[in-house]
Amino acid sequence: MSYKSILVHLDTSKAVHSRLDLALSLANQFEAHLTGFFTVFTPEPGSFYVMAGNAEFYVEQRQRRAEQQGALERLFRAELLRTKVPGDWQSSAEYANEVVAQAARIADLAIVGQYNRDDPDSFVAEQFIESTVLSAGRPVLVVPYAGQFDAMGSHVMVAWDGSREATRALHDALPFLTRAKRVTVLSVDALRHDPAASRIPGTDIAAIVSRYGVNVVTEEVEGAKGEPIGEMLLSRAADLGVDLIVMGCYGHSRWRELVLGGATRSILKSMTVPVLMSH
Repeated sequence: MSYKSILVHLDTSKAVHSRLDLALSLANQFEAHLTGFFTVFTPEPGSFYVMAGNAEFYVEQRQRRAEQQGALERLFRAELLRTKVPGDWQSSAEYANEVVAQAARIADLAIVGQYNRDDPDSFVAEQFIESTVLSAGRPVLVVPYAGQFDAMGSHVMVAWDGSREATRALHDALPFLTRAKRVTVLSVDALRHDPAASRIPGTDIAAIVSRYGVNVVTEEVEGAKGEPIGEMLLSRAADLGVDLIVMGCYGHSRWRELVLGGATRSILKSMTVPVLMSH
């Protein structure tokens, strides 16, 4: 079981090189084709013509981005040759929330980066990650902006609540789970909103996963009253030495806004290890 087509979103952010390193490492590990998909936030030209002098700024901005894109494309192609990973380069000037999710639909795995409020170039579009996770129809690996993660996946933690989303995420993650040295299925009561009688215990899904030859253990925790579930998951991941979290995402759209569950929002804001999300 493997991912054979991987797409990595590339931009001009400070974290883009560590994200590319991880994508190359995973493509090597899974013997996959790697697509580098470049797109950045580009304001509408008209927005710069409100005040005198802004037209020149817009031209300079476009030139700078074009130079950065060219340099990154050359690096990407050189890294493909160096690592002997098959791949291709794609770029788009269209709205990122539409084109990245669309491109991800023909990949087995999409890789995107966490937003860093201290790095303006990490902003690609409003709710970019949320849009990609909810619209791609494929598992999305979100990489923190801080740290190096090219050796991730040794100890995987699955956030389990017995839901459709959790089941989908777990099965989307099987290529990681079957290669991990250890998998922890973490059942969290506070994640569950269904009657106790209809819940699927973590031990039941762990038995299924173990049939793939996975070294899997289960753990059940009760979230403390008032404790944000996302923070509790990250805290437990740190205690266990986890280097990859797998979780299902539920969400819906309302007028001009994508709404994710509270645990997902918290993870996206404070994540310290890569998180595989599936909707």
